Formats: sequence, structure tokens, C-alpha cells
Amino acid sequence: MKRFIPVLLAALVATGGAYAQSINIGPGGIEVDPRSQRDRAFERDIRREERVRERDNCRTVTNIRETRRGEVRSTERVCD
Repeated sequence: MKRFIPVLLAALVATGGAYAQSINIGPGGIEVDPRSQRDRAFERDIRREERVRERDNCRTVTNIRETRRGEVRSTERVCD
């Protein structure tokens, strides 16, 4: 028992730096993502900005129709 505690502490200290922020299991197998939530959000914002730049000539048109049961909204993307 006296030898077990130092070994256990050494194992905890040695593996303390290796951790995963996210583990995904999907059709491609198991994926371990070491990035933090903040890093993933930052990269997601960069990708979103790139998509907006790609579709500069497009606009969103919302049509609202009145029916007997209320209004119906339909959103359509129009690119010039």
C-alpha cells in the first residue's frame, strides 16, 4: 500500500497535461479534439465570415401571405 500511493500520484501528474476537450464518435471513427470551446468558436466565426464574403451578391427575400388560418412566411435567397 505504501508503494501504491506514490505510483498513483505519479500517474496522475504525468497524465495531467494530456486531456481532450471533446470526444466525437461518428461514422468516420473516434475523433479527439484538444481545442477549447473558445478556440472552436473562434474558428467557427472565421468560417462564417468566409461564407458571407462568398455570397456578397445574394439577398434574402421574405414573403408574407395572409391566409384564412393566419400569415404564412416564406424566405427565399435571391442571387444577382
